[in-house]
Amino acid sequence: MPILNIDILSFLVFFPAIAAFIVLILPQNKLLARWAALLFATIIAGVSVAVYFAYNATSPGYQFVIQTEWFDVLGASWHIGIDGISATMVLLTGLLAPLAVLVSWEIEENANTHLALLLFFTTGCMGTFVAVDLMVFFVFYELSLVPMYFLINQWGGPNRRYASTKFFIYSMGGTLGMLLATQLIGITAGTFDMVSLTEYWPRFDGAQGAFLGLSVSTVKSLAFIGFFVAFCIKVPVWPFHTWLPDAHSEAPTAGSMLLAGVMLKLGAYGFLRLVIPLFPDVWVSPINILGFMETNWAGIFAFLAMLGIVLGAFAAFGQTDIKRLVAYSSVNHMGFVAMGLAVAALAYGQAFVSGSSSVAQDAIFATNGAVLQMFNHGLSSAGMFLLAGAIYHKTHTRDMTQYGGLWVRAPIYGGIFIFTSMASLGLPGLNGFVSEFLVVRGSWPVYTVLTLIAMVGLLFTGAYILKGIRGVLHGPFNMVWKNTRLEIETREIVAIAPLMILMLITGLAPNWVLSVINSSVTMMFNGG
Repeated sequence: MPILNIDILSFLVFFPAIAAFIVLILPQNKLLARWAALLFATIIAGVSVAVYFAYNATSPGYQFVIQTEWFDVLGASWHIGIDGISATMVLLTGLLAPLAVLVSWEIEENANTHLALLLFFTTGCMGTFVAVDLMVFFVFYELSLVPMYFLINQWGGPNRRYASTKFFIYSMGGTLGMLLATQLIGITAGTFDMVSLTEYWPRFDGAQGAFLGLSVSTVKSLAFIGFFVAFCIKVPVWPFHTWLPDAHSEAPTAGSMLLAGVMLKLGAYGFLRLVIPLFPDVWVSPINILGFMETNWAGIFAFLAMLGIVLGAFAAFGQTDIKRLVAYSSVNHMGFVAMGLAVAALAYGQAFVSGSSSVAQDAIFATNGAVLQMFNHGLSSAGMFLLAGAIYHKTHTRDMTQYGGLWVRAPIYGGIFIFTSMASLGLPGLNGFVSEFLVVRGSWPVYTVLTLIAMVGLLFTGAYILKGIRGVLHGPFNMVWKNTRLEIETREIVAIAPLMILMLITGLAPNWVLSVINSSVTMMFNGG
């Protein structure tokens, strides 16, 4: 499926960067820049949808594969392709791009630069999701950090300098370890090809020589920790999450939408694509804690996921700032992703070490749920941040105690707010329910106690969602806003409508996306 004699995945990676450059050099005419950026982003979305539906789920594995020479000396190549997991993430990234651009039409200062950064961010995410070479993966993973930093730093809220600096330090600190791990693996193995590494690296025993004289166990342990910490920060997994509330609350609306909708998924995707398949033996190696409790890395990861679900919900319930409430809800919801990944890591590790896993079927449920939760959270969190930004730009406050009774003046906004909140809550019939149910179904037989405790977080998910609805829409109307136009704008309705449609369709008939995800997940646990 070439476009202008360029393979379609390379087009998806580089076209947003070219579009960003064009928008940046356009005359400083806000209307021209807005329409140009929207046109380019719509093209990205259209190609992403075409790629997703062209992917053949009945033949799981990488498709649309392109491999050409790049850095032969290092053993790195331009190797890209998609399977069912990455196809879903490409679709999510493409769908959110034009919606973020449309929401950003409210930006008046340096509009060209702002819109260009949104498009450039899309290049970083697309490159990460289609990479089948570890060096390519690292380059684009890092590239996504730069535009997001400037979006927060230049167009964020009152504390944007602090939030953007904290975001950058956390992210860069994590990826320094990831860079070390990438070098350790690539130089030791002599290749950065992720397909080859999946076969070679787990079975590497040192007979071929180690890196700089280090033992095999040391090399693997350092590489595992480097990836583990980097991706835990990005997800974010508790206690690596503290950058998130500040970055979300201070980012401009479009920045928050893409940060929650796509960027957090890079970390979870990294676990699925790299940490689980490359280190199966490490995940299940016994660890003695304080001399009386024995567990493994998969168990530790599941424990951290449980804390993210519970403490994220508690933190969200304690907020009066609407954007911080939605931000902490991301910690809560991504905790379910981490729980599903922990089950996947345990099953994959058991199968590698002993040839089979007693929890393989549960892991398929949990991993399907985790990937679907990544997609669903991208829809609902983007919608919630859009709605939070919509009311903020009219009232210029994020304090929910200053709202109250807004439904009487903004009934359309109120209806959309409740619908999106219910999707985030996990109401049966909407998208969030399906993915969280699958994660719980897969996790319960494996980590029963941790899953049971996590249900406390699920209970408080309902509590903080209802608190948000009550604070914004119900109660006596605050007369401060009697002369303020509070109703949602047509542009914002157009931006959130596709998200609402997908929330409903995925809740009622999830197989349109779940069958694609399941093809690759099943192959992963069947030795593919």
